Amino acid sequence: MNRYAGFKLLIVDDHAHNLFTLRTLIHTHLDVAVLEAASGQEAIDLTHQHSNIDLIILDVQMPDMDGFETAAMLKLRKRSRDIPIIFLTAAFKSEEFQQRGFAVGAADYLLKPIEDHQFINKISTYFRLIEKERELNRILESRVAERTQELAEARQYLENIVTYMGEALLVLTAEGIIKLTNPAACQMLGYRRDELLGMAIGDVFEEDADEQAGAFMGLWLEALIRTGALSKIEARFVASDGRRVPILFSRTAIKTNTGYISDIICIAKDMTGYVRLEANADSTHDVC
Repeated sequence: MNRYAGFKLLIVDDHAHNLFTLRTLIHTHLDVAVLEAASGQEAIDLTHQHSNIDLIILDVQMPDMDGFETAAMLKLRKRSRDIPIIFLTAAFKSEEFQQRGFAVGAADYLLKPIEDHQFINKISTYFRLIEKERELNRILESRVAERTQELAEARQYLENIVTYMGEALLVLTAEGIIKLTNPAACQMLGYRRDELLGMAIGDVFEEDADEQAGAFMGLWLEALIRTGALSKIEARFVASDGRRVPILFSRTAIKTNTGYISDIICIAKDMTGYVRLEANADSTHDVC
């Protein structure tokens, strides 16, 4: 029967006979590995040598460094601060003693002479709690890993859409500064991605009508605030070499819960090669 195999217990007592008694009792009832220390300093040294100690049984009355001092030192060190400590004592049964033990980080305490059944039940309870906590942590880590993978896949999916879409994409701040773009926009405008990022939209955008020129962050922004989007308009991009690229352009505002614009999404279709022919007074046709 697996009785907490894989767990490691440190017992600390300055009397070799007490260590033998505890070790024998533990091995009789449990499959845990047992480390032994005959002093507080030796206990501290063992926690440095072994990073996987699960529980410490610590005698209070020891020379040089008693159990309280040892516990305080263990709690100061990162490697050992989270290890539960159960005090063993033959004296100091008062509430004042208990409070002092808990103050230095003890999880529990037992009185000498040890009652075998009570002792095994006590440490078994702690191993059971540790086991449950670790299982919960494993479940949580698994769920976090799954969620992280899902988010990574979703992000990659969206990045692929942005990367391979045929239209130029520019995402602006509320002030009209380019904060994200895609390869189609870079190709259309003749800029590298790092060159476009941080530029103002006015540096690459030229609206068709004179009265609209320079108003990219003006009246149309007020319309975006009211409606969240503007219908497509005919305009021109100004490429890096000065070329005017005719585009069909749409703008959408992303708003916060309080109604402020956080981002502006601009999508432009290259209309080069398309010529508008006036078929009659009340209809138009686009031909390539």
